[in-house]
Amino acid sequence: MNRLPDTSGSHWIRTAAIPAYPPLVDGDRADADVAVIGAGIAGLSVAWELARAGRTVVVLEAGRVVGGVTGHTTGKLSALHTTVYDGLRSSHGPYAARVYAQSQMAAVRHVGEVAAELGVDCELERRPALTYCEDPAGTDALRAEAEAAKEAGLDASFVTETDLPYPVAGAVRVEDQAQFHPRKYLRALAADLVARGGAIHERTRVTGLDEGEPCRLTTSSGATVTAGSVVVATHHPVFDRGLLAARLTQHRDLVVAGPLPADRDPRGMYITREGGKRSVRTAPYGDGRLLIVTGEVFAPGTERDTEGRYQRLEEWTRERFPGVTPTHRWAAQDNAATDTVPLIGPLHHGDHPHVFVATGFAGWGMAGGVLAGRLLSGLITGHAPRDWAELYDPRRPGSVLRTAPSVAKAQWDVGKHFVKDRLDALGRGSAETVEDIVPGEGAVLRVGGRPCAVHRDEAGLLHPLSAVCTHLGCLVAFNPAERTWECPCHGSRFDIHGEVLQGPALHPLERYDPEDVGG
Repeated sequence: MNRLPDTSGSHWIRTAAIPAYPPLVDGDRADADVAVIGAGIAGLSVAWELARAGRTVVVLEAGRVVGGVTGHTTGKLSALHTTVYDGLRSSHGPYAARVYAQSQMAAVRHVGEVAAELGVDCELERRPALTYCEDPAGTDALRAEAEAAKEAGLDASFVTETDLPYPVAGAVRVEDQAQFHPRKYLRALAADLVARGGAIHERTRVTGLDEGEPCRLTTSSGATVTAGSVVVATHHPVFDRGLLAARLTQHRDLVVAGPLPADRDPRGMYITREGGKRSVRTAPYGDGRLLIVTGEVFAPGTERDTEGRYQRLEEWTRERFPGVTPTHRWAAQDNAATDTVPLIGPLHHGDHPHVFVATGFAGWGMAGGVLAGRLLSGLITGHAPRDWAELYDPRRPGSVLRTAPSVAKAQWDVGKHFVKDRLDALGRGSAETVEDIVPGEGAVLRVGGRPCAVHRDEAGLLHPLSAVCTHLGCLVAFNPAERTWECPCHGSRFDIHGEVLQGPALHPLERYDPEDVGG
């Protein structure tokens, strides 16, 4: 099987460099009204909104600014989230669906307003958003979604014709949505944040949180930060004192992209749940367009044939858009709340909350992150819309009871991996001996009574690590397409040297001596 062209990062990362921001080092001390953990779209949005409101803000990012989930998104700004409105209407009521639509549309419009205010060209384009099906059996559900979305206040309709180069049985179409270059937008936001007196520190991993008055953050480098309030905007919360992990499920999406002539642009943002999900949009690319196709969803740490999934996505792209040859590929990770509504607000119960969280965007984090910025800044300054705050509140009453079956399934999956993966490692596991691991591959096997995650690089050298995730102790699995170790329980990801790529894990995997595993 031929590998698709592998790039050093996503299209967004490759086409929008962001200046480096200094890390905090041992002995450094910082003080602010608000400390924001995470420099993706949610973290930078809330930091910028607070700075504009006159608060002093420090942003702490473990990696690079907009280098994580936000840097690997598809850049859709839409209030149409597949078929969320019919479900919201049924489970939360029509009023909740209207608040959801109003808040999401406010976020879509806000990006355009901020881009104009800052004078930034972030490739913002107005496009309709469509959720479609090719199987006629799915049209009844889409008709119900169109009705629910229209009732919620969106400019929605059910259609049977689109600008896709293949027929559909039906689609929900919502007008006046948008797409943009997230890195170009957030690069400008970060620069303006600093100009307003805010501070950004990259390569500064927060490892401790003391919720005193003020709150005190400690970092892996030994630096400390004190702040009156803290926002945890790290995708999956790295501090989870509200036990939100039980209400979040993780998934990865693969992405392929290739040049498309401008006259073949389907002129919209499309998504279907059929065939393992397929999402389609285009972006400016030289004199033409870049076709971006997403799909092949799976839980981190559960898929051995990631390369095969990329191949299926490429084949689908070639079949549906003849003549397009994928030239880029990357992957994104997201999580979803079990009741479909993002978790934005106080991290846990308390009369005077000081720690806030934004998570559970279910693949719609561009509008969701901007929404989180406005809502959390409002909660901290005392000007949050009450209906927004109630809908997205992580402590919202009844949400756990309403979603008890989904929560139970999510926790069953976690428990299954925790036990089953250990039993596998006691026996054959994913390899019987180190000699079974070919260059470029990795496997979990038991060596000297302990589960080891062993990768053999292209030069034949072994890189052995503890296979025990440093978050809650599940066993990691190897993703051969991305050359990463992934935890199937809560989505933590590590590179072949054990360094954390993605939380909630805060600490690297323990390294072993290659000689101890026969290297």
